[in-house]
Amino acid sequence: MLMGEYSHSLDAKGRLIFPAKLREQMGDKFVISKGLDGCLFAFPPEEWEKLETKLMKLPLTNKEARKFSRYLLAGAIEAELDKQGRVLLPQNLREAAALERDVVLCGVGSRVEIWDRGRWLACSGYEDVDEIADNMADLGI
Repeated sequence: MLMGEYSHSLDAKGRLIFPAKLREQMGDKFVISKGLDGCLFAFPPEEWEKLETKLMKLPLTNKEARKFSRYLLAGAIEAELDKQGRVLLPQNLREAAALERDVVLCGVGSRVEIWDRGRWLACSGYEDVDEIADNMADLGI
């Protein structure tokens, strides 16, 4: 299970160091796509395949399904770590998540989320976690 919160910086070329703990579980190659809430998602190959299979089963006739599939798949890349444990984030993905310099990587179970530090701080407050927890009962938690 991917977990933990790590702060790193993008270099001038748009490369990001993946923390060793996350690299162990992600492997040398993984998929990065636009995420939700203003971040990027990074999936280990087996988790990406599961998501891809679900997306392929969505009805082509459903406009929202087409749009969601397009959102996740069109900008997705197969990322590969270099010898220093860095991954190059293309400009379109950096722009999608408003990544400037300071970045936070969060392991959240089946994926890693890549956040601009300012966005992360703005949305990671947990003042309403009790109310959210109450609503999780409907989802079986």
